[in-house]
Amino acid sequence: MKQLVFVQNDQAVTDSLTVAEVFGKRHDLVMRDIRNLECSESFNLLNFAEIDYLDDRNRSYKKFLIKRDGLAFLVFGYTGKKAAEYKEKYIQAFNTMEEQLKKPKQLSEKDKLIASMKLSIESAEKLEEIEEDVANLKTRFDNELTLHHGQATSLQHAVKQRVEKLWKSGQKGVLETKQQMYANLHSQLKRAFHAPTYREIKRIEFNEALNWVNAWRPL
Repeated sequence: MKQLVFVQNDQAVTDSLTVAEVFGKRHDLVMRDIRNLECSESFNLLNFAEIDYLDDRNRSYKKFLIKRDGLAFLVFGYTGKKAAEYKEKYIQAFNTMEEQLKKPKQLSEKDKLIASMKLSIESAEKLEEIEEDVANLKTRFDNELTLHHGQATSLQHAVKQRVEKLWKSGQKGVLETKQQMYANLHSQLKRAFHAPTYREIKRIEFNEALNWVNAWRPL
């Protein structure tokens, strides 16, 4: 006799062919019994699935896959000592199969290797994502951070040196006082680096700002 219960799509099931063999009935009559069951449509859909199968001569026929509750409903009316015996065997077979399905699946060496490789690939991909995120954050911070105190002090000192040097050499253009030179330099510096104040120039533009100040001349 064939196995009473087997696994299909990770579920314990039997089929109408097995039921017919176990209970000594013609398969077409078992199929008829299933189609004539007076159960709700939802119960029927949940517990019985009509599928195609091929016989030994490669001919296509229909049969039903049957879950535990569907089997209980179907064979409820099957009577006799023999029927009772196989009802018990079916119950035991379903219990055994469902217990096996609950157990953690033991991986073969091949499956373990595949799982390990997948984990390594996923870890590498996550590491690349993290590195990319860090790089993006660094770029963002570099683009958003303004001058720290030391840089701001150095830039202001460079402004003072430039103004003093130009003033002493008489290269003041149309400006009449040092204050006008300071104001003019600061105004042009802020426009050149799109900053409300010189302290808010971007940190990554510090060296460029120093070079700009050292090359500045009044109009």
